[in-house]
Amino acid sequence: MDQLEAIRMFVRVVDSGSFSSVAREAGIGQPAVSKQIAALEARLGAQLLRRTSRSLSVTEAGQDFYESALRLVDDLETAVSRIGRGQTAPSGLIRVTVAPVFGRLHVLPSLGEFFARFPHIVVEVVVTDRAVDLVQEGIDVAIHNGPLTDSTVVARTIAATPVVTVATPDYLERHGEPKSPGGLDGHECITFVSGGAPRPWRFKGKFGEIVHQPKGRLRTNDAEQIRAAVLADLGVAHTPGWLFTREIASGDVCRMLRKYERDPLAISAVHPGGRRLATKVRVFIDFLVEVFAAEPSLALAQRRRSRGETPGK
Repeated sequence: MDQLEAIRMFVRVVDSGSFSSVAREAGIGQPAVSKQIAALEARLGAQLLRRTSRSLSVTEAGQDFYESALRLVDDLETAVSRIGRGQTAPSGLIRVTVAPVFGRLHVLPSLGEFFARFPHIVVEVVVTDRAVDLVQEGIDVAIHNGPLTDSTVVARTIAATPVVTVATPDYLERHGEPKSPGGLDGHECITFVSGGAPRPWRFKGKFGEIVHQPKGRLRTNDAEQIRAAVLADLGVAHTPGWLFTREIASGDVCRMLRKYERDPLAISAVHPGGRRLATKVRVFIDFLVEVFAAEPSLALAQRRRSRGETPGK
């Protein structure tokens, strides 16, 4: 048995949560993967994975071995790349969670360039709006909008987005443009619903925060529906700026109440704490930083300027 290859395969199985996906990635049959893992378990004298016809989970011994194996594989890849002067590229599967609309608008369009740079990396995009247990669900990195509450994860801020108030020119021609948050009364506010209740709109006023309770005939818990409703001239929305990046730039959507906008929201790449970041994941996060830096609505420089800081400091 090639012990190093078996260890690499074990890491990939834990990362993906599937024997079959590792087999497809490696271009071999699933029995060959199972045989490698069984041989590794026999050599170690411990069960690493619990396998049934419907599920796969890591044993306590397997989790302990995985942490060490991940460091070993990452150190080896880093050393080979360094000594080989970059001739050996990172490889393997990366599982990424991202919110549906953000992924469609700002992540997927850039993946062609990423694959051109790193042809041996496979990206599995898990689309969800909910918070996930990164370790339990085998997620390498989550793209998260807004503040974080989980202290067990490691987060790197990779972008920032303003929270904007928008409507189409056609809507504003019919209803007029509000000049202050109070001017939103009487407008059709397209409202995001969370936990069964409309989410209030928050602005920054001269003397502190201004909270507006939006009123309108359309409510939804889906960002794509808010986007579609605004573009259909149905009303005013209060959303992260990335939802209308191209439309604001083209003038198809008007950005209002700018002097009342609060500080931009951070967008973070989040990964499990307590483990070393694999090279394949690190290059993916670095790539996203590069892509977002070229997009004015996401660039971190705007976040620094909003706080009175100098870009680059």
